[in-house]
Order: sequence, then structure tokens, then C-alpha cells
Amino acid sequence: MMKIGPYSIQGQVLLAPMAGVTDRPFRMLCRRLGAALAASEMVASNPLLRETRKSRLKRDHRGEDAPRVVQIAGAEPAMMAEAARFNVEHGAQIIDINMGCPAKKVCNKMAGSALLADVPLVEQILHAVTEAVDVPVTLKIRTGPARDQRNAVEVARIAEAAGIQALALHGRTRDQHYQGEAEHETLAAVRDAISIPLIGNGDIQTPQQARALIASSGCDAVMIGRAAQGRPWIFREIQHYLDTGEQLPSPGIEQIRHWMLGHLRELHAFYGEQQGLRIARKHIGWYLKNLPGSESWRQALVRVESAEDQLAMVSSAIRALARGASASADAAA
Repeated sequence: MMKIGPYSIQGQVLLAPMAGVTDRPFRMLCRRLGAALAASEMVASNPLLRETRKSRLKRDHRGEDAPRVVQIAGAEPAMMAEAARFNVEHGAQIIDINMGCPAKKVCNKMAGSALLADVPLVEQILHAVTEAVDVPVTLKIRTGPARDQRNAVEVARIAEAAGIQALALHGRTRDQHYQGEAEHETLAAVRDAISIPLIGNGDIQTPQQARALIASSGCDAVMIGRAAQGRPWIFREIQHYLDTGEQLPSPGIEQIRHWMLGHLRELHAFYGEQQGLRIARKHIGWYLKNLPGSESWRQALVRVESAEDQLAMVSSAIRALARGASASADAAA
């Protein structure tokens, strides 16, 4: 069992923080479906942004199970320390520091994975944040700023010495963004270098991949990002396989429909109808993308203008696609 500070984490499959995705409705759904931990969307350390509606929604943790994790991002040690204190005062029980995001709008401010090119600044930020709060502080990084500058082992050692209590490592450098395949050899090297909990991240899409990564690297857990989009039940599938060595049967179409409609209702309630309607569209696309014949439904659902109509059409779409899949199976037999 992995421990982060006083918290015993009940499972080995975590939800990765993703901007525009891991809001409260999605975090709570993933936790119900087996995620052992779920971090917030990245919260900027700039105090001028704290009272925007967007920032207030990001730090809304009502109804979430403990421990509640808030990820902060920035490049100024004092500002990051203050952001950590502020979020702890507003309910954060673990602070996660983002040094893994490769997005230009983040890296252009020398935050996210851009920080990996300035190791002294990394060390200053880590010390500032861990000394500012009395809750556990964790860190998410990439393997380095560039393919010829992999410095994850060095940063990991600095992190442990600074009091970081768990480290998540994505198996790409900053300059790779999400291109190519993640490599996990660096993860094994980091495991050899530190004793704090280590979490592997990057291109984990199946239970078999998760188990192989844990076995080959010695990491304590895996973190799932893009593979959970439209498939939040992946957490229970992976955890079941890690626990038993057996593949959990895929959920039935009615079960998927139930989870999907519940998720959309939560989005409508959380954001309000109009914003919730718009945000729900990308989730609908993710849910439907792997269902044969879904493209026409996806195009129609983009044009729906009310939450009630969106829910009704999604329900119709799922049932129609299920009937189509059943008819195809019968014809093949």
C-alpha cells in the first residue's frame, strides 16, 4: 500500500491532473469507478487569478473523498508557496506541483515542464512549497527538458531531499509533448535513486501495460490521463487485474449509458446549463468515439442547445448504437 504523508492510498491506479478535464464531476466519477486518487486541474499560482469564476470552480471540492489533491503551477518560489497555503486553507489535503505540463501557454511563462531546464529554480520552488504547508507535497515531472537533456534522476533526488513525499514521472521530455511513445527506462532509474513513492505515467491504456510497467520499473502505482477520457471505468479494470491477474468483463452498454448520463447531469449542475452543455460535448465525443456508427450522432449532438435535449439524445444514441452492434453480431453469426 502506498502512503503519501498520513494518507494510505487504497489502490495503485491514479487519475492524472488534466487541464479542462479533471474538474470535480470527472474526479468524483473516476474515484467511484476505482481511481485511488484524483488531482484537480492545474491551478495558477498568480494571486490575481484566484477569484475568477474559473479558479473558484477548480478549487470546489464539495463531496469529494479524502485526500483532496490540488495541483499548482508557477515559476516564482514565493508565489508558489503562497498558492500552496491558500489552497490548503480552502480544503486541499495534498499539494501537487506541476513540472510536467508541456503546453506552450504554461511553458512560455517558465512554468510546467519548462522548469526542468533550470534545476536551481526547481530546488528553490520545492523547498519554498514544502516549508510553507504542513500537508504532503507531491511533484509531477517529465524525464527532462529535451531528449538530450534527461535529468529526471537529478530532479528526483532534489525532490526527495526537499521533502517531496511522492513523485509522478511522465515518460517523455518537454520537447516531445505527446509525440511518439513514452519510455519507461528512466522510471526504473529514478526508482533506483529515491525511496519515496514513485508513480509511472504515459501511454498506459490497458491493465496489462500497467502491470508490466510496475513489474519492470518497480514503481508503486500508475497514473492514467488520456486513456480515461470517455472510459472512466479503466481504473477499476486495471486495479482488478493488478489484484487478481484476471481481466474484468467490459461494462455493458446500459451501464455505460448510466455512468455517462450521470456524468453529464453533474456537469450541467456544476457549471450551469449553458457552460455545462458546452463542456459536456467533448466528453460525449470521447465516450462515443469507440462505438461503431457513432460519427453521425456525435455531429448531431454538437448542435443540441439545451441540457434536457442533450441528455435525451445521448440516451437515444447509446441505445441505437447498441442495437446496431447487436444486429451486426447476429449477422456475423
